[in-house]
Amino acid sequence: MELFFWLTGTTLVIFGSAVAFGAPYLPVLKPQIITALELLELKPGQTIIDLGSGDGRFLLAAAQNGFSAVGYEINPILVLVSKFRTRKYRRQVTILWKNYWQVEWPKADAIFVFLISKYMKKLNNKVIQYKHRPIKLVSLGFQIPERKYQAQNNGVFLYKFP
Repeated sequence: MELFFWLTGTTLVIFGSAVAFGAPYLPVLKPQIITALELLELKPGQTIIDLGSGDGRFLLAAAQNGFSAVGYEINPILVLVSKFRTRKYRRQVTILWKNYWQVEWPKADAIFVFLISKYMKKLNNKVIQYKHRPIKLVSLGFQIPERKYQAQNNGVFLYKFP
């Protein structure tokens, strides 16, 4: 019984602490994944960064569509789940147990993110600093304040950073 409480408490702390850095874990729905990939209009072989990659659903879909994908996730449990889900595509998918705010992102053609609104301005500033532009960004559910999106569908917003 003591082990149960310890495991439950540890899990709650791990999942709850992610809110301090970006957003709580919420799975991305398949229609939203399809919309995001359609809005990006990438070609096979291009690379997508998933900021807060959660359980790897978006990474898996990206790989299944012929893209390379790099996922950043701060929750170690979700990193393991993602690695398991994407194991068939391990040559196309890299999952890093890191805080994406504190690292330099690799060269990529697109970024996928599902953040909460209070971090969108910070994200905009980080993308502006990104040295591998131009880059497209799709945001699920939340808009970047004071930046005009290029397209929107199904709650997914497309931005282009020249």
